[in-house]
Amino acid sequence: KSYAVSGGLHGVGVSVVNALSSRLEVEIRRDGHVWRQQYQLTRPTADLSKDESTEETGTQITFWADGSIFETTTYNFETLARRMQETAFLNKGLSITIRDERPEFTGDAPVVHTYHYEDGLADFVRHLNAAKDPAHASIISFEEEGDGISVEIAMQWNQSYTSSVHTFANTINTAEGGTHEEGFRAALTSIVNRYARDQRLVREKEDNLTGDDIREGLTAIISVKLADPQFEGQTKTKLGNTEAKSFVQRVTNEHLRDWFERNPGEAKDIVTKANQAARARVAARQARDLTRRKTLLESTSLPGKLSDCQSTEPEKSEVYIVEGDSAGGSAKGGRDPHYQAILPIRGKILNVEKSRIDRILKNNEVQAIITAMGTGVHDEFDIEKLRYHKI
Repeated sequence: KSYAVSGGLHGVGVSVVNALSSRLEVEIRRDGHVWRQQYQLTRPTADLSKDESTEETGTQITFWADGSIFETTTYNFETLARRMQETAFLNKGLSITIRDERPEFTGDAPVVHTYHYEDGLADFVRHLNAAKDPAHASIISFEEEGDGISVEIAMQWNQSYTSSVHTFANTINTAEGGTHEEGFRAALTSIVNRYARDQRLVREKEDNLTGDDIREGLTAIISVKLADPQFEGQTKTKLGNTEAKSFVQRVTNEHLRDWFERNPGEAKDIVTKANQAARARVAARQARDLTRRKTLLESTSLPGKLSDCQSTEPEKSEVYIVEGDSAGGSAKGGRDPHYQAILPIRGKILNVEKSRIDRILKNNEVQAIITAMGTGVHDEFDIEKLRYHKI
């Protein structure tokens, strides 16, 4: 009996494993018996044997990667463990155990991890948001089956300024997204804007919230399962099935609209966060425009505290960014002024990783660094204009 869905890309997985192994053993429990066969350098050493009786079912494959093909045959336990955990999240109720029995890595006792998640994708979102401050209490989750396709989605906003949307097709991580993510994004943007307008959480004359505004701080998992997945791109990490977009868009529209109506308090929190992101986006654009105008009007202006070097050749020039005037004075006294520049900035600079772009661009220290580097920012960024090739 064939599987309804498969996580493989090409249908040749076990054949390729055998082709790249010096030795491989297969043990299968089915039809009341244990069946075994061994391979050496890709060829069976004997016929398939029908051995002892059993009521169990399952398959065990043991292989030894061929050292004449692979430069290294040492496996990273943490990499494999992360993949097993991800698979358990994507298949709620499934238990997966991974054991590392290599004494050179584990000592006397093997390392054993078991993964089991009754809430599946909701547990996945909870795991990803564990160290973050949630913007609303509940994890939104829903699922639906259609003709030859099903989808599960879980999501929650947090107070960060970046989105973390992970998509899967038949448990394969589609890192480049694809049609299922397109359908989700379209529905999400439409639903949030419609709700914001209906509840008058956005002023009548204001523009709609953009997709980026709405997804700021969003953690979401989108998992589709379908009979004939079409993967695109060189790395096969983008889903191309057109039916996935319309199906995911319809399901997200229906379930998310219902959730917003049943949870008005949390829905308002989500729209409020999107509104804050929109205001920051507008402020950032204004700050960038101001920076661009200042650059055009004062093209020869450099930060007042910058002690520039004499060289006009970027590849030979270097700049030292130091904390405070005192350090700046010492550095200036010991530099070679021909090719070494010194830029003192006030201590404890803004943490740009945790700040919105509008606040970053208004910061005096950041402005000094941007001006000194000469590359511009955002759409006007040009690495060819970098004034120092060593920073």
